[in-house]
Formats: sequence, structure tokens, C-alpha cells
Amino acid sequence: MKCLIIAAGKGSRLWRKGNTKPLIPLLGIPIIERVIRFAVMAGIDDLYVVSGYNGDQVRHFLDGLARRCKIAITHVVNDDWAQENGLSVLKAREYLNEPFLLLMADHLFDPAILRDLIAQPPGQGEITLAVDSNTANPLVDLGDVTRVKCENGRLLEIGKGLPVFNGFDTGIFLCTPAVFGALERSAAERGDTSLTGGVHCLATAGKV
Repeated sequence: MKCLIIAAGKGSRLWRKGNTKPLIPLLGIPIIERVIRFAVMAGIDDLYVVSGYNGDQVRHFLDGLARRCKIAITHVVNDDWAQENGLSVLKAREYLNEPFLLLMADHLFDPAILRDLIAQPPGQGEITLAVDSNTANPLVDLGDVTRVKCENGRLLEIGKGLPVFNGFDTGIFLCTPAVFGALERSAAERGDTSLTGGVHCLATAGKV
């Protein structure tokens, strides 16, 4: 299965730790390397990484990682990296015409989550979002996290300011190509070019 990783943003919240967020080390290993290694542990062997801010540094690092780990990493460039992250997903559209995993370069996870997602593929025109239902976690920044409201395994609402919610968006998705059309509709109808905007469009149609 293919895997798309979004690594285009500036990541200003970690500015004091380094000026290229995907390459900031966590216990000696760059964050994006941990994400990629976790994906490989889950059986992924075909990766696409969207870079933007300080893209040359990111791509140079990834080329070395691909050689060391003997994995395939295809570069996707987003020169509009300062815009919303849905544009980064759209940049990779030409490479992804079948179900694929979608990950964030700065979101760490247990590889078992990916294996569980892959084992339960979404229906035609749908996507699956892994949700963290531990809303009492004291480490979560409620002012910044994307909140979700789910019922019977379906996403009803998503957004940072939801007043009523029962989970958090983990940034881990199993997508069908339907996500690309949803991102375009969100941009055209709501002026929202974020990934959350596209997910909202699919959720209103009962497709998440």
C-alpha cells in the first residue's frame, strides 16, 4: 500500500528546537524518520512525502534515509507550503489512484494503528480517520487540537472549536481518491483549503 506523508509546513511552534520541524530529533532520531520507520513496520513500502518549507533539507535527508533503509520515497513538492495543508494532499493526486495511508510528518503513533486501519479498508468513496477517544488526556492542548464528534463509528463533526466532542483527530487516515474531490469541493464551496475542510465535506455525506 502507498503512504502519503505531509511535511511541507513551517512548524513555528517548535521553532526553538530547530527551523525544520520534520528534521527535529526526538531522542536522537528525526521526527519524520520515526514516522517513516513506524510506517515500514506496519508493512508500508511505497512512500510519498510532500515537502515545502526548507524542502531541500528535507529531501536531502530523505534521500539518505531511503538508501539506508532500502525503501522507496518519492518526493512531492508544494511551493505553496504557507497555505493550508489540504493543498499538500492535492499536490500528490497524480500518484494516488487507489486506497492509501495519509500521515503527518510530526504525528507519532503505534504502528499497530496502521495495521488495524489497513485490515479494515474504507468503502467506495469513503475515508477512515483514526480517532483518539481519550479526551481527558492532560497532555493534549485543547486550544489547538482538532476535535471530532463521532457516533456509531461515523464522524459527524470535525473542527478545532467544536463545543461538544468525544474524540481528537490523530492525523492518521486511510483514504480513497475521494479525498481529492472533497478537498476541491471544500475550497470551491467554503473557501477552506485545509485537510479538515475536505474531511468535513465527506463527513456531511456520511463517508467518514
